[in-house]
Amino acid sequence: MKKRRVIFFLFDHVHLLDLAGAVTVFYEAGCCGHPYELRYVSPFTAPGTSSGLGFTQVEPLGAITVQPEDIVIVAGMDLSKWDHADDGIWIPWLQHAAGIGATVCSVCTAAFALAVAGLLDGRSCTTHWGYTRALQQHFPKLKVIENRLFIKSDNIYTSAGISTGIDLALFLVEEDHGPAFAYTVARDMVVYIRRDGASSQQSIHLQHRQHINHQVHAVQDHITHHLHTKLVLSELAAMVYMSQRNLTRLFKSITGITIGEYIRVLREEKAMQLLKEGEKLAWVAKTCGIGSTRQLGQLAKKAGLKAKMA
Repeated sequence: MKKRRVIFFLFDHVHLLDLAGAVTVFYEAGCCGHPYELRYVSPFTAPGTSSGLGFTQVEPLGAITVQPEDIVIVAGMDLSKWDHADDGIWIPWLQHAAGIGATVCSVCTAAFALAVAGLLDGRSCTTHWGYTRALQQHFPKLKVIENRLFIKSDNIYTSAGISTGIDLALFLVEEDHGPAFAYTVARDMVVYIRRDGASSQQSIHLQHRQHINHQVHAVQDHITHHLHTKLVLSELAAMVYMSQRNLTRLFKSITGITIGEYIRVLREEKAMQLLKEGEKLAWVAKTCGIGSTRQLGQLAKKAGLKAKMA
């Protein structure tokens, strides 16, 4: 399978964590089983970081022709040292990427670059909280929103300050490979997956996996991959070398929900998704470990879904 390409666009005086956070997410995704091709481009011959560190193996913009399936991530930079002398080189490059439908993202202050290129006109967007007012004042056609981790507007994504590039990158991985895999990547990075309150993602994964307890993660992963089987508390406890009582207490204290409730909601969520995709009632019930087609039919009716009986 061809690797999806992620192209990191570097301005001079780029903020290191704005770049490295997102890079690490896609690198770890590869370590976890879904590799991406990582490329680095810049309109500058020798870009460096705002902290004084330089780079090698950064390609000129002309070395890469952006394709619609690519992800382009522009990392934030020190605006006080932003050199606009080469705007005529990089603006058409970014405009082309956005115009052909590639996913174009900004981290932190890089929202100003997307704005200069006209990519945010009429769109909702965000940036570092310390720059939201300036972004709105300099670019009145934008709809700058505060207190959001990241915002998606068609194929254009903007994220807030610094570490939110990690949140955005995890969201992109989630769009490609699902929430369970995104949580695997987040767990390997020992970070939380955060979501804005306005996020459309209300998955059971997102509601109850914002923690870093490896034992509870192991139980949740096992449940996710064995919904079709009979899940026994004693076996789950033995898997993480705990007593049933301790696991029950730990799981509830960490997630805010009991193991039984977690299994039930996860099964129901997966079942509703499969029914939406047009799968047959009996197959869905078996796949999700739901006891009877009658029970599943009642759930589907409650959700307003018309289930296929056969």
